Amino acid sequence: MNKIYVLHENNEWTQHLKFRLDELSLPYELWHLDEGALDLTSVPPKGVFYNRVSASSHTRNHQYAPHFTSSTLSWLESRNRLIINGSRALELEVSKIKQYLELNKFGINTPKTIAAIGKENILKSAYQLGKLPFITKHNCAGKGQGVFLFETIDALERYLDGNEFDQPVDGITLIQEYIKSPEPFIIRHEFINGKFFYAVKVDTSEGFELCPADACTIEDIICPASTNQLEGNVDKLNTASVKGPKFQILSNYHPEFIESYENFLEANNIQIAGIENIIDENGNIYTYDVNTNTNYNSDAELAVNKYAMLELAKFLGEKLKLVE
Repeated sequence: MNKIYVLHENNEWTQHLKFRLDELSLPYELWHLDEGALDLTSVPPKGVFYNRVSASSHTRNHQYAPHFTSSTLSWLESRNRLIINGSRALELEVSKIKQYLELNKFGINTPKTIAAIGKENILKSAYQLGKLPFITKHNCAGKGQGVFLFETIDALERYLDGNEFDQPVDGITLIQEYIKSPEPFIIRHEFINGKFFYAVKVDTSEGFELCPADACTIEDIICPASTNQLEGNVDKLNTASVKGPKFQILSNYHPEFIESYENFLEANNIQIAGIENIIDENGNIYTYDVNTNTNYNSDAELAVNKYAMLELAKFLGEKLKLVE
């Protein structure tokens, strides 16, 4: 029997998809790619292969999952299997540098960013950026890893010389301009089959916990779009309870730049994604993250009776019919 094969490394993030696949009586199998063995001469089963491996896998002690997934995708692609979010999607998932460069090709504005390896080059890059305040972040990361706000260059220097320095898993630190928004929110845009499904307004007034998955309990993180002003030289925002819904699906929302997002996804063979942006004080829109392993918030969806994981399961089911 042909199946839907879900390639992943996080059981918690896969539960909602399992529920929807069961609801639709679709045959599926989970491939947890934190470890395993791959016989390159073997023939993969027939079916639909959906890649959900995340750039934050190393934070769950699954550091090599993206590498093993990359090899597995190459094996599947060499056998012409039907893949959702294949090698190119994974390539962009684990590199914000590649995300920004590719987004810019489609006229999509991103924050000014300099990539550096080595503490000396990080410091030089901050001078080169020429903007205060600024942030640092990891090139390959999730859950706000390595994201700090700096008011001064001296504060960065103390951070680099101290014990708090957070070494990126790929060694690359990004030095990025700080985008100040007049209102405390960002917008996350969800796409299924490469087409816009809905947008979520995320309240950032109490700090950043941008992962919409119900299983996420991310603490002490900041992203490039905070409206909070920090008095310290280097600090992180503490996530606290937010009055009202933190995630709210927007109605009657379809800005012109959605077409650019869809063109970007199509050109890079990405079918499932969440793309985040922020508006600055002058009305400029900055896109700063592409999540090809995207999650959805059940409370926000219940409020509008719109369910992305159900739509995703239906999409995978339609693809399975093509294989059969």
